[in-house]
Amino acid sequence: MPATEDISGASGAGDAIDSGVRHGSYALTGPLPRGGAGSLPMRGDLAHIALAGKFFVPHYAVPQPRTVLPGGAPLMTQPGEAGEELRVLAEGEIFEVLEVGESWAWGCLSLAGPVGWVRLDRLELLR
Repeated sequence: MPATEDISGASGAGDAIDSGVRHGSYALTGPLPRGGAGSLPMRGDLAHIALAGKFFVPHYAVPQPRTVLPGGAPLMTQPGEAGEELRVLAEGEIFEVLEVGESWAWGCLSLAGPVGWVRLDRLELLR
């Protein structure tokens, strides 16, 4: 028998209609493994839109792809010179920007990582 939903507020059986929408169940079963630091484009406040439905954060961002300029760009653990260098992005690599600050961008090379901060002056918009 199909699931029905009463959208009229009436209690009569003839008033119920089949909504056609099937919802799965959701349960707060505890934290999911996130992998190592810098492996998923996700923080406590923001995540890559592709992670929606898998992880809950207040905001999801659609990546804005940018090209790494000639000479490459260091990928850092945090913005500023206090961060540790994770690796150097090669000239021409595509960096998916998820957040832009004053002079740094946070994002990833792919959904699988690596994730970090890059100076904005080392990236250009795709043409």
